[in-house]
Amino acid sequence: MGPSRRRLFDLAASIVAVLIASPNAQGEGYPERPITLIVPYSAGGPADTIGRVLGEAMRAWLGQPIVIENVGGANGSIAVGRVARAIADGYTISLGLWNTHVSNSALYDLKYDVVRDFEPVTLVASFPLMIAARKGMPANDLQELIAWLKANPGKVTQGSAGAGSMGHLAGVHFQNRTGTHILHVPYRGSAPAMQDLIAGHIDMMIDPPVIILPQLPGGSVKAYAVLAKSRLVQAPDVPTADEVGLPGFYVSNWLGLWVPRGTPKTIIGKLNDAAVRSLTDTTVRHKLAELGYQVPSREKQTPEALGALQKAEIDKWLPIIKSAHIKGD
Repeated sequence: MGPSRRRLFDLAASIVAVLIASPNAQGEGYPERPITLIVPYSAGGPADTIGRVLGEAMRAWLGQPIVIENVGGANGSIAVGRVARAIADGYTISLGLWNTHVSNSALYDLKYDVVRDFEPVTLVASFPLMIAARKGMPANDLQELIAWLKANPGKVTQGSAGAGSMGHLAGVHFQNRTGTHILHVPYRGSAPAMQDLIAGHIDMMIDPPVIILPQLPGGSVKAYAVLAKSRLVQAPDVPTADEVGLPGFYVSNWLGLWVPRGTPKTIIGKLNDAAVRSLTDTTVRHKLAELGYQVPSREKQTPEALGALQKAEIDKWLPIIKSAHIKGD
């Protein structure tokens, strides 16, 4: 091979190498095959339902099916760890929650970093928690409940979906804020805890609307506050914590999409665009509303906004978890 041809060959090889390394080039034809969305909980639950509804809607914008894979265990950390180890090509994405991308970093000894090993795509939905108590609770509003708790330190029981669950940690946060002392009773899920609340075997719960709202029409439990800036459309008579003397006490769970670290920005942009467009769909929004979820405003649906939310939540919750010496089951 002569010098001229060798130079041309080397130049062509360099150009190919640059194109292969370029994130824009990597994302040009994406997606060319089905995408796997790993849901960190079992089939049939709210997270699974949202994953399937969103995945089907995104299919129309991406032109490829999104295959749901349910991977349970260790509060979602097994599933998220699998995504952290996946090839960063946009074909393995994660549905993550506050649990999996915030609290798990303090509850478990993870083999990955919940911030550094992922790229945020978009915030999908959120829901505030509510404070509820057994129907025989003598307190008629939140301030009376706090006063009753202070008068009965160490005698009041709060049920939750388990050690390290958001309900449990919200209870710890509530005690820190109000100067009360409540006994935590962990269950294997919110449903059995609610059954015991209805039966009067425990005194209170701090849980999502999907668990509490169905009990309100029949008076099975009392609802004292929504832990958000605004009241719920589904329960307009339940005041916010701001309105009943606990200003700024906001506790919300949320869901988002993440991809492995190093995924090309072009691919992240395509996934974000498909998700954002899907969240404008009436059917998707209706299904989310049925489950008690709220769709975020457009400015909160950017990858940067999800990353900022995650970091703010880590800064808020990790000191609470660590000071209470809580570890996951």
